[in-house]
Amino acid sequence: MTEQTASQMRARRSAYLIFALIALALTAGRISVVTGRDGTTAFLSANDRSRWCTVASLVEHGTYAIDSQIEIVDPVRRHIHPWQTIDKVRHLGPDDKQHYYSSKPPLFPTAVAGVYKVVNFVTGMTLTDQPIYLTRILLGLVNLPLLAVFLLATMACIERIGKDDWSKRLAALGCCFGTMLLPFAISLNNHLPAAAATAVVAWIYLLTVARTGDPSCGTSDSRTSNSDGNSNSKEPNSKEPNSKEPIALDSGRAHTMLYLLAGICAALAAANELPALSMLVLWFGLFTWAKRVSVLPFIGGVAVVALGFFGTNWLAHQSLRPPYAHRGNGVTIAVLDSSVTASREPDPSVKEELQRRLWEAGLSNRADQIEIAESDEPARWTVQSGERQFALLLSGTVWSLAKWDDWYEYPNTYWKDGSRRGVDQGEASKLVYFSQMTFGHHGLFSLTPLWLLVPVGLLVGVMRGTSEFRRLTLAISVASLVCFLFYLNRPLIDRNYGGVSVCFRWLLWFAPLWLLVATPVMTWFETTRARRATLYTMLALSVFSMSASLESPWQSPWIYRFWQFLGWLES
Repeated sequence: MTEQTASQMRARRSAYLIFALIALALTAGRISVVTGRDGTTAFLSANDRSRWCTVASLVEHGTYAIDSQIEIVDPVRRHIHPWQTIDKVRHLGPDDKQHYYSSKPPLFPTAVAGVYKVVNFVTGMTLTDQPIYLTRILLGLVNLPLLAVFLLATMACIERIGKDDWSKRLAALGCCFGTMLLPFAISLNNHLPAAAATAVVAWIYLLTVARTGDPSCGTSDSRTSNSDGNSNSKEPNSKEPNSKEPIALDSGRAHTMLYLLAGICAALAAANELPALSMLVLWFGLFTWAKRVSVLPFIGGVAVVALGFFGTNWLAHQSLRPPYAHRGNGVTIAVLDSSVTASREPDPSVKEELQRRLWEAGLSNRADQIEIAESDEPARWTVQSGERQFALLLSGTVWSLAKWDDWYEYPNTYWKDGSRRGVDQGEASKLVYFSQMTFGHHGLFSLTPLWLLVPVGLLVGVMRGTSEFRRLTLAISVASLVCFLFYLNRPLIDRNYGGVSVCFRWLLWFAPLWLLVATPVMTWFETTRARRATLYTMLALSVFSMSASLESPWQSPWIYRFWQFLGWLES
């Protein structure tokens, strides 16, 4: 490495640090003044209120049930319920009574509750009594470290994958200010931890797997492989500090810990963003292909998170499936006797047969009164026996009794047809949905023009460069396509762009991976003034979308609001 190159590297790393500090300071400033719309809490939407309810209830009441929190009423304005949320489910609890719970997977809120428990022990403050200042303190303690991990790990990837000083600095600016993750750092949500975890896995992969440098270099692979499938350089002593080769760690234990951490972070990303399970599988394949010794520690890391994910879910809901997966009918308990009348409505003979079957199955007492009511779903009725709830189904002329598994159906639920409003009603046309989630009012490319470099980066990365980089780019391409198609083909109720939020938030966790593949493409823009101006404009527009969303991530995108102003969309 020449003295000029070393000096340039030191200056660039100083710039990375400055960029990260400015982003963290900006976020900390917003957290320090964040306040909900009604002025009684620092909660910004039903989404984060749902998680805060779990956090508070766990520490203050020792339960995942959130009944006590959502019943809180503002002492002055009695009509305001500051903890109320639409993101909740209801089901039978361990005490055989119906309770409300957050619809969010409980692993992350449980971890936040651990932080809250320490703060509560030290200060004596509770979220119920101090829902503004204590919420801000916890957001600072949780989100700022997560944001720092995302920024530093992603910029470390940029440093290893970029080709020149100019493109690396531009990519670092995009990382700190050009994605829509910064607004989400002022609210408790799953997107920030998923993105931070993904960034760490990418950094570990680039750190431990050989020759994953710039795909445009076109150099041949000069390594040999040893008997255990690991790759070694023919000239290990010729490496420079800024080499694209993996850093040689002195201890095998260090490698093992990194692979363990990679497994933990890949699983954490999937635990927070279910479709990231596709990338978890691909990460496993990438590490296994390059380093066979990574298999056991990687699996061990995944196992640790899986135990936490399913364990907290069982503690909260007595189910291994997350609460949002309970939207249908449970297993069939009994098919009613054929002698029961085949009317289109449950008559007294059906009710009598139900009572007998429930008693025989040990699910009710003879003295329990059976109540039958219409369900929100066609050809289904709710059967209430004490606190227990069942589903009565009619298929053709056959009546059957099933366990109740639609946790989103409860009195005054927001999620039934006719109650949902705005984007939550769902977009009927998949073609319209596709256009709006790409170049429309929730568009990936219209809100963050930097992502226009991603398709090019994916194509170039798959076609050129070292084998390791091609495999990595191919994995990112597959995961991006799988997740994009997953959300495009969701049922109508889920085709809502992520609800009221500043972007198509479900793909935010791809930010570190997309920046990784976009960075080499930026080199092409340095060659002429017009190209540099184009990239500067793309970056500026991306920063504009981010800054327009800093008030709260739980509002419609600025394009959506502008179109409403023009009368193109219903208010």
